[in-house]
Amino acid sequence: MSLVDNWKEEKRSAFLYRIVAKCEVGTVREGLFNQLAREADSQAEIWVENMKREGASPPKEYVPDFRSRLVAFLTKQFGPRSSRLLLIAMKVRGMSLYAVSDPRHFVPGSTKGHEGRHKGLSGGGNLRAAVFGVNDGLVSNLSLILGVAGAVADSGVIVLAGIAGLLAGAFSMAAGEFVSVRSQREMYEYQIGLEAEELEQYPEEEAGELALIYEARGIPRTMAQKMANEIIADPDRALDALAREELGLNPDELGSPVGAAVSSFLAFGTGALIPLLPFLFAQSPNAFVLSIALTAVALFGVGATVSLFVGRGAIYGGFRMLLIGTLAGAVTYFIGHLLGVQLIH
Repeated sequence: MSLVDNWKEEKRSAFLYRIVAKCEVGTVREGLFNQLAREADSQAEIWVENMKREGASPPKEYVPDFRSRLVAFLTKQFGPRSSRLLLIAMKVRGMSLYAVSDPRHFVPGSTKGHEGRHKGLSGGGNLRAAVFGVNDGLVSNLSLILGVAGAVADSGVIVLAGIAGLLAGAFSMAAGEFVSVRSQREMYEYQIGLEAEELEQYPEEEAGELALIYEARGIPRTMAQKMANEIIADPDRALDALAREELGLNPDELGSPVGAAVSSFLAFGTGALIPLLPFLFAQSPNAFVLSIALTAVALFGVGATVSLFVGRGAIYGGFRMLLIGTLAGAVTYFIGHLLGVQLIH
């Protein structure tokens, strides 16, 4: 980037820091983000001095562009926590304060403990995504199969529709997940690249920002500054800490687009296959009854598993999911039946 672009980025960050500070009036975070705004202004002045040394005319005034104003508006409306990813993309640091549920459990400088917490969350997140992927495939393909079964009695047509629903849904989920994770990873890699560039350009200012974040977590100012200086002295450790504490990212777990796509495909496909299996190995009407029975058991099991993530009882969760799936299947079956009758006549 040019010197002017670097100046604009710092001024944009300062503008958004002050927006976040206004959202945090009366809290410790208000002071943090106002200070970060001043730090960003100071870093912008470094780029101004570089322009002057090269004989270029520095900009006289910063005017926020449309994108910056839009993110500022959304942050005011929905709060910094809900706008965290947008703010990260706009080079607003300190967002780890909104990513960690309880800052009192944070131990600065303890990379091992921090990684352990992230890995635990990541593992739970993967399991949760798999469960919901199976549930999506189960309910959607059950509804499709019952809708077709309500319209026609030909098991061959039902099997064809079920296979088409399985493949279409699984590929759609995989493609969507690939694009989502890939876009997120590119954004994270870009932000980490910016951190590496800034760490090389002005390490003292980066140490100051890191110390401010530690101080906002309740660490005494002197100790926070000492810890930040020790971390910045080691470039590899510094980049890791800046990514975690300024961006709220774990550089080791940015996610694999291919892995996410394959996982989504398999999870959805597994769920979608369950109501289809009886039609592949049994004859109607036995296949129809077996499909409903097998899907009912699966729905209850998925609902009970989901209860692990939402804090409700397994029995309640199982019956609730069974009810939802039953309603979805019943509605599509009767719609299919009505359409089948109309087509016949």
